[in-house]
Amino acid sequence: MSTHISTFYSGHTALIADLYHLTMAYGFWKNDLSEREAVFHLFYRKPPFQNDYVIAAGLELVMDYLKEFKFDHEDIRYLGQLTGSDGNPLFDIGFLNYLQRLEFSCDLDAVPEGTPIFPHQPLLRIRGPLAQATLIESGLLNLINFSSLIATKASRIVQAAQGDRVLEFGLRRAQGFDGALTASRAAYIGGCHATSNLLAGKWYGLPAKGTHAHSWVMCFDSEMEAFEAYADSLPNNCILLVDTYDTIAGVRKAIRIGKELERKGYTLNGIRLDSGDMTSLAKEARSMLDGAGLTATSIVGSDSLDEDQILALKERGAPIDIWGVGTRLITGQNDPALGGVYKLGALRDHHGVWEPKIKLSEESIKTSNPGILNVRRYSNAQHLPVADMLYNTLTDASDELVPFAKKQHRMALVDYDHQSLLQPILRQGKPVYTSPSLPDIRAFCAGQQALFRSLDTTIYPHGLERTLHQHKQQLIQEIQTGHKSV
Repeated sequence: MSTHISTFYSGHTALIADLYHLTMAYGFWKNDLSEREAVFHLFYRKPPFQNDYVIAAGLELVMDYLKEFKFDHEDIRYLGQLTGSDGNPLFDIGFLNYLQRLEFSCDLDAVPEGTPIFPHQPLLRIRGPLAQATLIESGLLNLINFSSLIATKASRIVQAAQGDRVLEFGLRRAQGFDGALTASRAAYIGGCHATSNLLAGKWYGLPAKGTHAHSWVMCFDSEMEAFEAYADSLPNNCILLVDTYDTIAGVRKAIRIGKELERKGYTLNGIRLDSGDMTSLAKEARSMLDGAGLTATSIVGSDSLDEDQILALKERGAPIDIWGVGTRLITGQNDPALGGVYKLGALRDHHGVWEPKIKLSEESIKTSNPGILNVRRYSNAQHLPVADMLYNTLTDASDELVPFAKKQHRMALVDYDHQSLLQPILRQGKPVYTSPSLPDIRAFCAGQQALFRSLDTTIYPHGLERTLHQHKQQLIQEIQTGHKSV
Protein backbone atom coordinates (compact mmCIF):
# COMPACT_ATOMS: atom_id res chain seq x y z
CA MET A 1 0.00 0.00 0.00
CA SER A 2 1.45 3.35 -1.02
CA THR A 3 2.33 6.17 1.31
CA HIS A 4 -0.13 9.04 0.83
CA ILE A 5 1.39 11.49 -1.58
CA SER A 6 0.77 14.57 0.56
CA THR A 7 3.93 13.71 2.50
CA PHE A 8 5.88 14.52 -0.66
CA TYR A 9 3.72 17.29 -2.13
CA SER A 10 3.82 19.11 1.17
CA GLY A 11 2.92 22.75 1.76
CA HIS A 12 0.29 24.89 0.15
CA THR A 13 -0.05 24.68 -3.61
CA ALA A 14 -1.99 27.78 -4.68
CA LEU A 15 1.01 29.39 -6.43
CA ILE A 16 1.22 26.49 -8.86
CA ALA A 17 -0.39 28.85 -11.34
CA ASP A 18 0.49 31.18 -14.17
CA LEU A 19 0.34 34.92 -13.51
CA TYR A 20 -2.63 35.38 -15.82
CA HIS A 21 -4.74 33.21 -13.52
CA LEU A 22 -4.12 35.68 -10.70
CA THR A 23 -4.76 38.72 -12.88
CA MET A 24 -8.01 37.17 -14.14
CA ALA A 25 -9.08 36.27 -10.61
CA TYR A 26 -8.29 39.85 -9.59
CA GLY A 27 -10.41 41.17 -12.44
CA PHE A 28 -13.29 38.85 -11.45
CA TRP A 29 -12.99 40.12 -7.86
CA LYS A 30 -12.98 43.74 -8.99
CA ASN A 31 -16.09 43.14 -11.11
CA ASP A 32 -18.00 41.14 -8.48
CA LEU A 33 -17.73 37.95 -10.53
CA SER A 34 -15.34 35.95 -8.36
CA GLU A 35 -18.13 33.96 -6.63
CA ARG A 36 -20.24 33.45 -9.76
CA GLU A 37 -20.67 29.69 -10.24
CA ALA A 38 -18.86 28.30 -13.28
CA VAL A 39 -18.10 24.95 -14.89
CA PHE A 40 -14.82 24.10 -16.62
CA HIS A 41 -13.83 20.92 -18.46
CA LEU A 42 -10.35 19.49 -18.88
CA PHE A 43 -9.98 17.53 -22.13
CA TYR A 44 -7.60 16.99 -25.04
CA ARG A 45 -8.10 17.39 -28.76
CA LYS A 46 -5.64 14.99 -30.38
CA PRO A 47 -4.25 11.74 -28.93
CA PRO A 48 -0.46 11.26 -28.85
CA PHE A 49 1.69 8.54 -30.45
CA GLN A 50 -0.88 7.96 -33.22
CA ASN A 51 -2.99 6.24 -30.60
CA ASP A 52 -6.77 6.41 -30.83
CA TYR A 53 -7.34 7.32 -27.18
CA VAL A 54 -5.57 8.40 -24.00
CA ILE A 55 -5.32 6.51 -20.72
CA ALA A 56 -6.61 8.84 -17.98
CA ALA A 57 -4.12 9.16 -15.13
CA GLY A 58 -3.16 11.60 -12.37
CA LEU A 59 -6.47 11.86 -10.50
CA GLU A 60 -5.03 10.94 -7.11
CA LEU A 61 -2.35 13.61 -7.57
CA VAL A 62 -5.09 16.13 -8.40
CA MET A 63 -6.99 15.23 -5.23
CA ASP A 64 -3.89 15.85 -3.16
CA TYR A 65 -3.10 19.11 -4.96
CA LEU A 66 -6.60 20.47 -4.31
CA LYS A 67 -6.52 19.35 -0.70
CA GLU A 68 -3.49 21.57 -0.17
CA PHE A 69 -4.84 24.48 -2.22
CA LYS A 70 -4.42 27.57 -0.03
CA PHE A 71 -2.48 30.83 -0.06
CA ASP A 72 -0.20 31.05 2.97
CA HIS A 73 1.39 34.19 4.46
CA GLU A 74 4.51 33.91 2.30
CA ASP A 75 2.40 33.53 -0.85
CA ILE A 76 0.45 36.68 -0.02
CA ARG A 77 3.61 38.53 0.81
CA TYR A 78 5.12 37.56 -2.55
CA LEU A 79 2.00 38.56 -4.48
CA GLY A 80 1.97 41.88 -2.65
CA GLN A 81 5.43 42.62 -4.04
CA LEU A 82 4.38 42.24 -7.66
CA THR A 83 4.09 45.53 -9.54
CA GLY A 84 2.53 46.82 -12.72
CA SER A 85 4.23 48.76 -15.49
CA ASP A 86 3.91 51.94 -13.44
CA GLY A 87 5.79 50.45 -10.50
CA ASN A 88 2.71 50.39 -8.26
CA PRO A 89 1.40 47.18 -6.63
CA LEU A 90 -0.33 44.86 -9.07
CA PHE A 91 -3.04 43.79 -6.62
CA ASP A 92 -5.16 45.69 -4.08
CA ILE A 93 -4.77 44.76 -0.43
CA GLY A 94 -8.44 43.79 -0.41
CA PHE A 95 -7.84 41.16 -3.08
CA LEU A 96 -4.83 39.80 -1.20
CA ASN A 97 -6.98 39.51 1.92
CA TYR A 98 -9.60 37.69 -0.17
CA LEU A 99 -6.96 35.21 -1.35
CA GLN A 100 -5.64 34.63 2.14
CA ARG A 101 -9.13 33.79 3.42
CA LEU A 102 -9.98 31.61 0.43
CA GLU A 103 -11.04 28.05 1.23
CA PHE A 104 -11.27 25.73 -1.76
CA SER A 105 -14.92 24.78 -2.25
CA CYS A 106 -15.32 23.50 -5.82
CA ASP A 107 -16.91 20.24 -6.91
CA LEU A 108 -14.77 17.86 -8.92
CA ASP A 109 -16.00 15.05 -11.16
CA ALA A 110 -13.54 12.86 -13.05
CA VAL A 111 -13.11 9.63 -14.95
CA PRO A 112 -11.35 6.92 -12.90
CA GLU A 113 -7.66 6.49 -13.55
CA GLY A 114 -6.99 3.84 -16.18
CA THR A 115 -10.04 4.72 -18.29
CA PRO A 116 -9.54 5.08 -22.07
CA ILE A 117 -10.76 8.56 -23.10
CA PHE A 118 -11.28 9.83 -26.64
CA PRO A 119 -10.72 13.40 -27.93
CA HIS A 120 -12.99 16.18 -26.59
CA GLN A 121 -14.23 14.03 -23.70
CA PRO A 122 -13.66 15.60 -20.26
CA LEU A 123 -11.20 13.84 -18.00
CA LEU A 124 -12.15 16.33 -15.26
CA ARG A 125 -15.09 18.66 -14.66
CA ILE A 126 -14.77 21.49 -12.13
CA ARG A 127 -17.81 23.34 -10.79
CA GLY A 128 -17.58 26.18 -8.32
CA PRO A 129 -16.73 29.86 -7.80
CA LEU A 130 -15.30 31.37 -10.97
CA ALA A 131 -12.13 32.72 -9.36
CA GLN A 132 -11.28 29.39 -7.72
CA ALA A 133 -11.97 27.39 -10.86
CA THR A 134 -9.69 29.77 -12.77
CA LEU A 135 -6.80 29.64 -10.30
CA ILE A 136 -6.42 25.85 -10.47
CA GLU A 137 -6.18 25.53 -14.26
CA SER A 138 -2.43 25.08 -14.65
CA GLY A 139 -2.10 22.78 -11.66
CA LEU A 140 -4.76 20.46 -13.03
CA LEU A 141 -3.32 20.48 -16.54
CA ASN A 142 0.20 19.84 -15.26
CA LEU A 143 -0.85 16.78 -13.28
CA ILE A 144 -3.31 15.26 -15.75
CA ASN A 145 -1.46 15.98 -19.01
CA PHE A 146 1.85 14.39 -18.04
CA SER A 147 0.41 11.43 -16.14
CA SER A 148 -2.00 10.58 -18.95
CA LEU A 149 0.74 10.98 -21.57
CA ILE A 150 3.08 8.53 -19.83
CA ALA A 151 0.34 6.05 -18.95
CA THR A 152 -0.65 6.00 -22.62
CA LYS A 153 2.95 5.54 -23.79
CA ALA A 154 3.45 2.74 -21.26
CA SER A 155 0.29 1.00 -22.40
CA ARG A 156 1.56 0.97 -25.99
CA ILE A 157 4.94 -0.43 -24.92
CA VAL A 158 3.35 -3.10 -22.75
CA GLN A 159 1.04 -4.10 -25.59
CA ALA A 160 4.04 -4.39 -27.92
CA ALA A 161 5.77 -6.66 -25.39
CA GLN A 162 2.91 -9.17 -25.77
CA GLY A 163 2.92 -10.47 -22.22
CA ASP A 164 6.63 -10.06 -21.47
CA ARG A 165 7.60 -8.07 -18.41
CA VAL A 166 8.37 -4.39 -18.94
CA LEU A 167 10.55 -2.50 -16.48
CA GLU A 168 10.58 1.31 -16.33
CA PHE A 169 14.21 2.51 -16.21
CA GLY A 170 13.70 6.24 -16.85
CA LEU A 171 14.81 8.08 -13.69
CA ARG A 172 18.08 9.44 -15.07
CA ARG A 173 16.42 10.89 -18.19
CA ALA A 174 13.26 12.26 -16.56
CA GLN A 175 12.43 15.97 -16.33
CA GLY A 176 13.39 16.45 -12.69
CA PHE A 177 12.80 14.43 -9.53
CA ASP A 178 9.11 15.26 -9.47
CA GLY A 179 8.71 14.34 -13.13
CA ALA A 180 10.40 11.00 -12.50
CA LEU A 181 8.05 10.19 -9.62
CA THR A 182 4.96 11.13 -11.60
CA ALA A 183 6.16 9.17 -14.62
CA SER A 184 6.98 6.03 -12.63
CA ARG A 185 3.49 6.05 -11.14
CA ALA A 186 1.84 6.64 -14.52
CA ALA A 187 3.96 3.99 -16.25
CA TYR A 188 2.84 1.44 -13.66
CA ILE A 189 -0.81 2.36 -14.29
CA GLY A 190 -0.18 1.89 -18.02
CA GLY A 191 1.04 -1.65 -17.39
CA CYS A 192 4.76 -1.57 -16.56
CA HIS A 193 5.61 -4.28 -14.06
CA ALA A 194 8.26 -2.47 -12.01
CA THR A 195 10.48 0.60 -11.78
CA SER A 196 14.14 1.21 -11.07
CA ASN A 197 13.18 4.40 -9.19
CA LEU A 198 13.49 3.60 -5.49
CA LEU A 199 11.74 6.76 -4.30
CA ALA A 200 8.76 5.89 -6.50
CA GLY A 201 8.92 2.38 -5.08
CA LYS A 202 8.78 3.77 -1.55
CA TRP A 203 6.15 6.46 -2.17
CA TYR A 204 3.75 4.50 -4.30
CA GLY A 205 4.48 0.93 -3.28
CA LEU A 206 5.74 0.01 -6.76
CA PRO A 207 7.88 -3.11 -7.32
CA ALA A 208 11.54 -2.07 -7.65
CA LYS A 209 13.88 -3.89 -10.04
CA GLY A 210 17.36 -3.33 -11.39
CA THR A 211 20.67 -4.85 -12.42
CA HIS A 212 24.14 -3.29 -12.45
CA ALA A 213 25.96 -0.81 -14.68
CA HIS A 214 28.99 -1.20 -16.94
CA SER A 215 30.98 0.66 -14.28
CA TRP A 216 30.62 -2.36 -11.97
CA VAL A 217 32.49 -4.53 -14.47
CA MET A 218 35.04 -1.81 -15.12
CA CYS A 219 35.90 -1.53 -11.42
CA PHE A 220 37.43 -5.05 -11.38
CA ASP A 221 40.54 -6.43 -13.04
CA SER A 222 38.49 -8.76 -15.21
CA GLU A 223 34.89 -9.28 -16.31
CA MET A 224 34.87 -12.71 -14.67
CA GLU A 225 36.02 -11.27 -11.35
CA ALA A 226 33.26 -8.64 -11.57
CA PHE A 227 30.60 -11.28 -12.25
CA GLU A 228 31.85 -13.48 -9.41
CA ALA A 229 31.79 -10.57 -6.96
CA TYR A 230 28.28 -9.57 -8.00
CA ALA A 231 26.96 -13.12 -7.71
CA ASP A 232 28.57 -13.48 -4.28
CA SER A 233 27.00 -10.20 -3.18
CA LEU A 234 23.50 -10.82 -4.58
CA PRO A 235 23.04 -14.53 -5.28
CA ASN A 236 19.25 -14.19 -5.02
CA ASN A 237 18.99 -11.24 -7.41
CA CYS A 238 21.69 -11.84 -9.99
CA ILE A 239 21.26 -10.36 -13.47
CA LEU A 240 24.56 -9.80 -15.27
CA LEU A 241 25.20 -7.08 -17.85
CA VAL A 242 27.25 -8.95 -20.46
CA ASP A 243 28.17 -6.36 -23.12
CA THR A 244 30.86 -4.24 -21.45
CA TYR A 245 33.65 -5.67 -23.65
CA ASP A 246 32.54 -8.60 -25.82
CA THR A 247 28.92 -9.72 -25.53
CA ILE A 248 29.26 -13.40 -26.44
CA ALA A 249 32.37 -13.76 -24.26
CA GLY A 250 30.36 -12.13 -21.50
CA VAL A 251 27.56 -14.68 -21.97
CA ARG A 252 30.08 -17.53 -21.61
CA LYS A 253 31.29 -16.06 -18.33
CA ALA A 254 27.71 -15.56 -17.15
CA ILE A 255 27.00 -19.24 -17.85
CA ARG A 256 29.92 -20.23 -15.60
CA ILE A 257 28.46 -17.99 -12.90
CA GLY A 258 25.02 -19.53 -13.45
CA LYS A 259 26.35 -23.08 -12.99
CA GLU A 260 28.15 -22.01 -9.81
CA LEU A 261 24.96 -20.41 -8.48
CA GLU A 262 23.08 -23.64 -9.18
CA ARG A 263 25.56 -25.58 -7.05
CA LYS A 264 24.78 -23.15 -4.22
CA GLY A 265 21.02 -23.53 -4.64
CA TYR A 266 20.43 -20.31 -6.55
CA THR A 267 19.47 -19.39 -10.11
CA LEU A 268 21.06 -16.89 -12.47
CA ASN A 269 18.02 -14.65 -12.91
CA GLY A 270 19.11 -13.17 -16.18
CA ILE A 271 21.63 -11.54 -18.49
CA ARG A 272 21.17 -8.05 -19.89
CA LEU A 273 21.91 -6.86 -23.42
CA ASP A 274 22.31 -3.10 -23.80
CA SER A 275 23.96 -2.65 -27.20
CA GLY A 276 24.69 -4.22 -30.56
CA ASP A 277 22.48 -6.33 -32.83
CA MET A 278 19.93 -7.30 -30.22
CA THR A 279 18.27 -9.96 -32.37
CA SER A 280 21.35 -11.99 -33.27
CA LEU A 281 22.92 -11.53 -29.84
CA ALA A 282 19.75 -12.59 -28.03
CA LYS A 283 19.34 -15.65 -30.28
CA GLU A 284 22.93 -16.76 -29.74
CA ALA A 285 22.76 -16.05 -26.01
CA ARG A 286 19.50 -18.02 -25.69
CA SER A 287 21.04 -20.99 -27.49
CA MET A 288 24.09 -20.89 -25.24
CA LEU A 289 22.04 -20.59 -22.04
CA ASP A 290 19.67 -23.40 -23.02
CA GLY A 291 22.59 -25.58 -24.07
CA ALA A 292 24.06 -25.12 -20.60
CA GLY A 293 20.78 -26.04 -18.96
CA LEU A 294 20.06 -22.46 -17.84
CA THR A 295 16.59 -22.43 -19.37
CA ALA A 296 15.19 -20.39 -16.45
CA THR A 297 17.66 -17.55 -17.03
CA SER A 298 15.94 -14.61 -18.70
CA ILE A 299 17.33 -12.27 -21.33
CA VAL A 300 16.78 -8.59 -20.59
CA GLY A 301 16.94 -6.04 -23.40
CA SER A 302 17.49 -2.36 -22.63
CA ASP A 303 18.87 -0.44 -25.60
CA SER A 304 16.84 2.75 -26.34
CA LEU A 305 13.61 0.81 -26.59
CA ASP A 306 10.04 1.85 -27.32
CA GLU A 307 6.97 0.09 -28.73
CA ASP A 308 8.26 0.24 -32.32
CA GLN A 309 11.65 -1.17 -31.41
CA ILE A 310 10.11 -3.94 -29.32
CA LEU A 311 7.68 -4.92 -32.09
CA ALA A 312 10.51 -5.00 -34.63
CA LEU A 313 12.65 -7.20 -32.37
CA LYS A 314 9.74 -9.56 -31.79
CA GLU A 315 9.02 -9.78 -35.50
CA ARG A 316 12.67 -10.77 -36.03
CA GLY A 317 12.32 -13.48 -33.39
CA ALA A 318 14.56 -11.97 -30.70
CA PRO A 319 14.11 -14.25 -27.64
CA ILE A 320 14.05 -11.40 -25.12
CA ASP A 321 11.91 -12.04 -22.02
CA ILE A 322 12.14 -8.72 -20.16
CA TRP A 323 12.26 -5.21 -21.61
CA GLY A 324 13.95 -2.34 -19.76
CA VAL A 325 12.52 0.88 -21.18
CA GLY A 326 13.84 4.27 -20.15
CA THR A 327 14.27 7.48 -22.16
CA ARG A 328 11.60 6.95 -24.80
CA LEU A 329 9.00 6.09 -22.18
CA ILE A 330 9.80 8.60 -19.48
CA THR A 331 9.97 11.54 -21.92
CA GLY A 332 6.98 10.49 -24.01
CA GLN A 333 8.89 10.32 -27.31
CA ASN A 334 7.83 11.19 -30.00
CA ASP A 335 5.00 13.27 -28.48
CA PRO A 336 6.55 14.81 -25.37
CA ALA A 337 3.38 16.62 -24.24
CA LEU A 338 -0.34 15.91 -24.18
CA GLY A 339 -2.21 18.96 -25.43
CA GLY A 340 -4.85 18.94 -22.73
CA VAL A 341 -6.87 22.16 -22.38
CA TYR A 342 -9.22 23.66 -19.79
CA LYS A 343 -12.27 25.45 -21.12
CA LEU A 344 -15.29 27.20 -19.66
CA GLY A 345 -18.48 25.29 -20.41
CA ALA A 346 -21.15 27.18 -18.46
CA LEU A 347 -21.57 30.21 -16.18
CA ARG A 348 -24.52 31.27 -14.06
CA ASP A 349 -25.87 34.70 -15.01
CA HIS A 350 -26.82 37.35 -12.45
CA HIS A 351 -30.24 35.68 -12.08
CA GLY A 352 -28.63 32.33 -11.23
CA VAL A 353 -29.55 30.74 -14.56
CA TRP A 354 -26.95 28.56 -16.25
CA GLU A 355 -25.70 30.00 -19.55
CA PRO A 356 -23.73 27.57 -21.76
CA LYS A 357 -20.47 29.02 -23.07
CA ILE A 358 -18.58 28.21 -26.25
CA LYS A 359 -15.18 29.15 -27.64
CA LEU A 360 -15.02 29.54 -31.41
CA SER A 361 -12.02 29.03 -33.66
CA GLU A 362 -11.28 29.00 -37.36
CA GLU A 363 -10.05 25.47 -36.66
CA SER A 364 -13.16 23.41 -35.93
CA ILE A 365 -11.18 21.08 -33.66
CA LYS A 366 -10.62 24.07 -31.32
CA THR A 367 -14.29 25.02 -31.01
CA SER A 368 -15.38 23.92 -27.55
CA ASN A 369 -18.61 22.19 -26.53
CA PRO A 370 -21.08 24.17 -24.41
CA GLY A 371 -22.83 23.16 -21.21
CA ILE A 372 -22.14 20.99 -18.16
CA LEU A 373 -20.82 17.91 -19.89
CA ASN A 374 -20.55 14.20 -19.20
CA VAL A 375 -19.82 11.13 -21.32
CA ARG A 376 -22.01 8.09 -21.79
CA ARG A 377 -20.19 4.90 -22.75
CA TYR A 378 -22.63 2.49 -24.40
CA SER A 379 -22.03 -1.28 -24.36
CA ASN A 380 -23.61 -4.36 -25.87
CA ALA A 381 -24.82 -7.57 -24.22
CA GLN A 382 -21.23 -8.87 -24.21
CA HIS A 383 -20.18 -5.75 -22.24
CA LEU A 384 -18.07 -4.50 -25.15
CA PRO A 385 -18.03 -0.74 -25.81
CA VAL A 386 -20.22 0.30 -28.73
CA ALA A 387 -19.97 4.11 -28.77
CA ASP A 388 -19.26 7.17 -26.59
CA MET A 389 -21.61 10.14 -26.45
CA LEU A 390 -20.82 13.56 -25.01
CA TYR A 391 -23.97 15.14 -23.57
CA ASN A 392 -25.08 18.25 -21.69
CA THR A 393 -26.47 17.45 -18.24
CA LEU A 394 -28.54 20.66 -18.33
CA THR A 395 -30.88 19.15 -20.94
CA ASP A 396 -32.69 15.86 -21.43
CA ALA A 397 -30.31 13.68 -23.39
CA SER A 398 -31.51 11.50 -26.24
CA ASP A 399 -29.79 8.27 -27.26
CA GLU A 400 -28.89 9.58 -30.71
CA LEU A 401 -25.20 10.09 -31.43
CA VAL A 402 -23.80 12.59 -33.93
CA PRO A 403 -20.22 11.30 -34.50
CA PHE A 404 -17.26 13.66 -34.80
CA ALA A 405 -16.02 11.70 -37.82
CA LYS A 406 -17.75 13.06 -40.92
CA LYS A 407 -17.72 9.67 -42.62
CA GLN A 408 -19.72 8.07 -39.79
CA HIS A 409 -23.50 8.15 -39.71
CA ARG A 410 -25.73 9.11 -36.81
CA MET A 411 -26.44 6.23 -34.47
CA ALA A 412 -29.51 5.31 -32.44
CA LEU A 413 -28.22 3.83 -29.17
CA VAL A 414 -31.48 3.36 -27.30
CA ASP A 415 -31.11 -0.45 -27.27
CA TYR A 416 -27.74 -0.40 -25.50
CA ASP A 417 -26.84 -0.08 -21.84
CA HIS A 418 -24.67 2.85 -20.85
CA GLN A 419 -22.80 4.38 -17.95
CA SER A 420 -21.67 7.94 -17.36
CA LEU A 421 -17.87 8.11 -17.12
CA LEU A 422 -17.48 11.15 -14.82
CA GLN A 423 -17.75 10.22 -11.16
CA PRO A 424 -18.08 12.50 -8.08
CA ILE A 425 -14.65 13.10 -6.54
CA LEU A 426 -14.99 16.28 -4.42
CA ARG A 427 -18.04 18.09 -3.15
CA GLN A 428 -17.56 21.60 -1.76
CA GLY A 429 -13.84 20.85 -1.79
CA LYS A 430 -14.18 17.72 0.37
CA PRO A 431 -13.44 14.19 -0.91
CA VAL A 432 -16.37 11.86 -1.54
CA TYR A 433 -14.22 9.33 -3.44
CA THR A 434 -11.46 7.02 -2.26
CA SER A 435 -8.82 6.34 -4.86
CA PRO A 436 -8.20 2.62 -5.44
CA SER A 437 -4.77 1.13 -4.78
CA LEU A 438 -2.29 1.40 -7.63
CA PRO A 439 -2.39 -2.36 -8.32
CA ASP A 440 -6.19 -2.08 -8.60
CA ILE A 441 -5.91 0.93 -10.93
CA ARG A 442 -3.35 -0.96 -13.04
CA ALA A 443 -5.62 -4.02 -13.22
CA PHE A 444 -8.61 -1.84 -14.16
CA CYS A 445 -6.54 -0.17 -16.89
CA ALA A 446 -5.50 -3.55 -18.28
CA GLY A 447 -9.11 -4.72 -18.32
CA GLN A 448 -10.28 -1.58 -20.09
CA GLN A 449 -7.59 -1.88 -22.73
CA ALA A 450 -8.47 -5.52 -23.30
CA LEU A 451 -12.03 -4.42 -24.12
CA PHE A 452 -10.89 -1.82 -26.62
CA ARG A 453 -8.24 -4.06 -28.19
CA SER A 454 -11.06 -6.33 -29.30
CA LEU A 455 -12.45 -3.40 -31.33
CA ASP A 456 -11.22 -1.33 -34.25
CA THR A 457 -10.71 1.90 -32.32
CA THR A 458 -9.81 3.80 -35.49
CA ILE A 459 -13.53 3.76 -36.36
CA TYR A 460 -14.96 3.63 -32.83
CA PRO A 461 -17.95 6.03 -32.82
CA HIS A 462 -17.67 8.98 -30.45
CA GLY A 463 -19.31 12.37 -30.72
CA LEU A 464 -22.14 14.58 -29.47
CA GLU A 465 -25.64 13.81 -28.29
CA ARG A 466 -28.14 15.15 -30.86
CA THR A 467 -29.49 18.01 -28.70
CA LEU A 468 -26.00 19.12 -27.72
CA HIS A 469 -24.94 19.07 -31.37
CA GLN A 470 -27.96 21.19 -32.34
CA HIS A 471 -27.38 23.67 -29.52
CA LYS A 472 -23.70 23.97 -30.41
CA GLN A 473 -24.53 24.74 -34.05
CA GLN A 474 -27.15 27.27 -32.93
CA LEU A 475 -24.66 29.09 -30.68
CA ILE A 476 -22.06 29.16 -33.43
CA GLN A 477 -24.56 30.65 -35.87
CA GLU A 478 -25.80 33.24 -33.36
CA ILE A 479 -22.26 34.40 -32.60
CA GLN A 480 -21.20 34.48 -36.24
CA THR A 481 -24.28 36.46 -37.28
CA GLY A 482 -23.97 38.85 -34.35
CA HIS A 483 -27.26 37.83 -32.74
CA LYS A 484 -25.51 36.78 -29.54
CA SER A 485 -23.19 38.92 -27.47
CA VAL A 486 -19.70 37.53 -26.96
